[in-house]
Order: sequence, then C-alpha cells, then structure tokens
Amino acid sequence: MTRPIRLEIDLSAIRHNFLFTRQRAQAKRLFAVVKANAYGHGILDTAKALADLADGFALLNIEDAVALREAGIDRPIALLEGPFDAAEAAAMGEYRLCGAVHSLEQMAWLAKGSAARPAEVWLKINSGMNRLGFRPEQAGDALARLRAEPAIRPAAIMTHFATADEAYGVDEQWRDFATLARDSALPVSAANSAALLRHPHTHGDIGRPGIVLYGASPFEDSTGAALGLRPAMTLSADIIAVQQLRNGDAVGYGRRFVADRDMRIGIVACGYADGYPRIAANGTPVAVDGAASGTVGRVSMDMLAVDLSHLPQAGVGSRVELWGPQAPIERVAAAAGTISYELMCAVAARVPRSLRA
Repeated sequence: MTRPIRLEIDLSAIRHNFLFTRQRAQAKRLFAVVKANAYGHGILDTAKALADLADGFALLNIEDAVALREAGIDRPIALLEGPFDAAEAAAMGEYRLCGAVHSLEQMAWLAKGSAARPAEVWLKINSGMNRLGFRPEQAGDALARLRAEPAIRPAAIMTHFATADEAYGVDEQWRDFATLARDSALPVSAANSAALLRHPHTHGDIGRPGIVLYGASPFEDSTGAALGLRPAMTLSADIIAVQQLRNGDAVGYGRRFVADRDMRIGIVACGYADGYPRIAANGTPVAVDGAASGTVGRVSMDMLAVDLSHLPQAGVGSRVELWGPQAPIERVAAAAGTISYELMCAVAARVPRSLRA
C-alpha cells in the first residue's frame, strides 16, 4: 500500500506499562484486559507480549479466548461478561475459561456442564454501575445456587467501579461490595486501571488493568506520559499537498475554519474513514516532523488539514503524528469531546499496521 498513513504498535511499551502497573498494584494477580482487540492494539500480539508477565487475560468474546488458546496462550482467561448462550457455557470447560456470571440464565446454562470439568465462575455484583450483576441483597442466594451446582465452581467475586477515575471515588460502591466479598471468602476482583493507581484498598486478589497497559491515562487531568506510562500506539500520516491561504479563505466542508490572516496549511492523508474523529475541534494537537501544531477545518473522510504557518521547513512528505508520544492521545480525545479508549478502538482496518518489539 502506498497511501502514506500508518499505525505503529510498540509492544515494548505495553510490557513497560504492565510492569509499571505491577509495581503500584497490591493485587496478588493482574489479568491484562485485552478486550476490543486489545483496545485496538491487536489481541494476539498483545497477549504474546505479556504471556510471561500477566497472570491471566480478560476479554469479552469467546472466539477471542479460543484463538488465544489455539495460539498457545496457556494463562487463565476470564470472560468479563460470561457466556452469552448455552453453547458458550459448555465451551468454557472445554477451553479452560473462567468467566463472570451475572444472571440466572447464565447459571442455568452453566449447570448443564460436566461435573468432571466444572466451569470456574466469578460472581458479578452490581454495586452501583447498574449494567450487569446481582444486587447486593441477591448475592447470598446467588452464591448458594452456584455452590450447589456440581458443574460450577465459584472462583472469585467481582464488581466494576463507575467513578474510580473521578473525584467521587469508589467508597460508596466499595462499602457494600467489601462486606459481601469478605463473607463469600472468595478471591476478590474489583480494581480497574484507575483503581489500581488511586484506590489501593480495592486491589484485592485479581486486578484488571486495561487502558494503562496501552499507555493512556484513565484520568481526565493527566496524560499517560505524566503518570510514567509509555504510549503504545502511534497514528501518523504524511502531508500530500500544501495550500497558501489568504485572509478570509475557508478550509474544508462547511467553511468551519476561515483564515483571519495569510496562512500556509498542509493536507494530510488521514480522515474519519481511518478512525480520526470528524468532530475534532480546530487546533486539535498534532506534531509535524516533531514540531507542535494543530488541525484546521473539518476533518474529511480521507484527509485533514494542519497549520504550517509557523513551520516553513514542513511540506509534502512531512510526517504528521496524529497521536502518539509527541501528540498525546488524551489531548486529541479531549479536543474531540471523547476519551482515548474510543480513539484507540476506532482505527480502521484499512490503516496499515506495524509492530515494534
């Protein structure tokens, strides 16, 4: 492919970020969260990079779990939403998978399995997120039912925090969950990336680092680099044309940007069809050959524009980092009114990928 756009994945950064998290986590084990194709970084490549470091992996789709097993990944694998039907419940035992159980329907599917190879389950408690899980007052009965089924082995109790990354904190959710966890005598899994960095009393037995593995901060007021993380994903493209603007000239669809002075802009081979956010504001940060600049006008399907007025040396062929070490993904996301997670997951398949070990 000759279109000058690229996505570079730094596997050494992912390893660094895991070890960074390990040093700060009091959890006995860390399951690397590799759902959504490892947040866009490539699930198999990421799992192989962490195979000698992570205590296990956590993901959503059983087909991804099976692919990891068939690729030789032997670490424990947890399905964060459990099985989606009876066939998946049966496959959990076959492929040695553990997983959340958050409903009576899942219990019924799992109960049909073999007592010779019981499925390991993590009892999911709805402590306030109100997505999945048994409410605290239902937890005792749910655990008793699990323990009564020969084909099921309760292996952990889990919950998920709604505001571990915010000032509101986790105390309200943790209060009820901690009591249930103590009474269950099961290993505890509660801490996501934000909790692993800010709420050590929640770390329990199994931490679930996600966004931090990929070098981005879970907190709005910080970048990953400021925390000591290394960005693992760099999206960049080249300038394919240069335009000279006069005062009053507009750029792009909708005349969203009108020059208030003579300007020089570069047209970059990246657009929203590549995963760059169309709603990114004027001035969204980029780095042109390592120098700071910003976007100009509305992002098109295949192109966007950047300001070169202060960069006379830049021109056709100059490399524009759209996010990465020089243009933090958190800042790009903020300019688009979203979060770094979404940008990572949205990079299109048509963008050529390369790996750096």
